[in-house]
Amino acid sequence: MNEYLAPSQYFDFDHPDVRALAVQFTNNDPKQKAIDMYYWVRDEIRYNPYLVVEGADSFKASYCLQDSEGYCITKASLLIALCRFHGIPARIGLCDVKNHLSNDRLSRLIGSNVFPMHAYADLYLNGKWVKATPAFNVSLCEKFGTAALEFDGEQDAIFQAFTPDGRAHMEYVKDHGTFADMPVAFMLAYLESCCPGLFGSQAILGQALELEK
Repeated sequence: MNEYLAPSQYFDFDHPDVRALAVQFTNNDPKQKAIDMYYWVRDEIRYNPYLVVEGADSFKASYCLQDSEGYCITKASLLIALCRFHGIPARIGLCDVKNHLSNDRLSRLIGSNVFPMHAYADLYLNGKWVKATPAFNVSLCEKFGTAALEFDGEQDAIFQAFTPDGRAHMEYVKDHGTFADMPVAFMLAYLESCCPGLFGSQAILGQALELEK
């Protein structure tokens, strides 16, 4: 399990900002501590998918704490880093998801409503791996009329297939597996193949932010 407990360039719980946050979680029960950290990452870090254009630097756990914003990859990284700091084995899982409720602006920027390299945290609690997906903060879910994803430390917390009123929501279309460390080269190559020209384009980021006003 050592490979799921060590700090890394991306799960950087040795970063002073991540450490300062991690020590605030003091529950003695690992499962409850993981639950507390999940809800903090879910709701205190605002979901902003457009930050992906900044590339690999935005994959780091510490990136979330710069402006309290992140997206699925970096929010999963933060949860993983916090868990590892507290001795809870954690790894990253990657898949492609189809968001049936994606707005047209975001879909045009990505190229479709299939979002490649969606990330979740995979946590080892009470002798088993449990998926935790802290991507969408509760205020965002309320805005779109979807249910915020709950996590009890026992059952997988993955995106719901349907909204509470029965609309199609998230569909998992491809599983890339789990990794002890961030598979950066694989991720960048795959994202670039799916979304050509996405990375490093501040023009895209600026356009996206302007459209969302």
